[in-house]
Amino acid sequence: MKKILVTGGAGYIGAHTAVELMNAGYETVLIDNFSKSNRTLLEGIEKITGKKVSFYEGDCLDEVFLQNVFKSHGPFSCVMHFAAYKSVGESVQDPLGYYRNNIQSLVTLLQVMKQNNVKDIVFSSSCTVYGQPDHIPVDENTPFKRAESPYGATKQMCERVLEDAFITGFKVISLRYFNPIGAHPSAWIGELPIGPPNNLVPYITQTAIGIREKLTVFGSDYNTPDGTCIRDFIHVVDLALAHIKAMEYLNKVSEPTHYQTLNLGTGLGVSVMQLINQFIEVTKVKLPYVMGPRRPGDVEKVYADPAKANRLIEWKTKYSVADALLHAWQWEKKLAGRS
Repeated sequence: MKKILVTGGAGYIGAHTAVELMNAGYETVLIDNFSKSNRTLLEGIEKITGKKVSFYEGDCLDEVFLQNVFKSHGPFSCVMHFAAYKSVGESVQDPLGYYRNNIQSLVTLLQVMKQNNVKDIVFSSSCTVYGQPDHIPVDENTPFKRAESPYGATKQMCERVLEDAFITGFKVISLRYFNPIGAHPSAWIGELPIGPPNNLVPYITQTAIGIREKLTVFGSDYNTPDGTCIRDFIHVVDLALAHIKAMEYLNKVSEPTHYQTLNLGTGLGVSVMQLINQFIEVTKVKLPYVMGPRRPGDVEKVYADPAKANRLIEWKTKYSVADALLHAWQWEKKLAGRS
């Protein structure tokens, strides 16, 4: 049985990927430092899979900790690296924290992988690497513009680190996520912000359930049909399944080094207001919102051309935006004890 290390395994995307790995029969070891998460999703993983989670608390900046995990639980056939800070807005307020955490943790992890002869890594990247592209949809050959936020800059730099390092003995796929939303259909795991949400959908669901007074839409004067930002919203379970496809692709690569980048999105652009209106339609719940000023670091519009991922790793999305919103609402209600 292949053994997979998942960093950031108690986080939103890491936890959903762990579920899919465990359900597919992979032995999965999770690590997290709980700086942006807690044990709730670990408990949910166990409820969904019916299996005990192999979990270790620690930081990817801590080389001694990583060495201990690799020595005592390896050999790993692949590492999936989710451990990173991920808020555009927070990165504008704390750029140095983002540069240190996101970049140095990757460098430390790669050093430990190399010392333990682990070659395959699936990296959690982001569409923010493109900045505000000249043309949409964006494919993987779209040139990087200057990142609109320190968060986006860290993902650009991490991809550069991987691009430079892969020739020294790594097989790498960088997965450029567009906008993950939703929750597991079981409602046992979902997005769980620590403090006020930085992402749109948990703010929507927390407002709908009554935790937040109202939702603020950041910017109504963008050059889009309804004046609000346009994004490519992808169900988190679709995203998780892409990681398994990417890992299985790397496993089949015969050459000693390899590097690929793949966009993970639906290929559909949906505006913030369209998403809000669809949530109201799907859930039949009133949602108080107001229009506010633009938020620093936000890109006006971006959505994916996912053709390369469709072809190379034979992956396609199966859930709709409506599915994702309904699943996110079911998760929010379970958290509130209303399910």
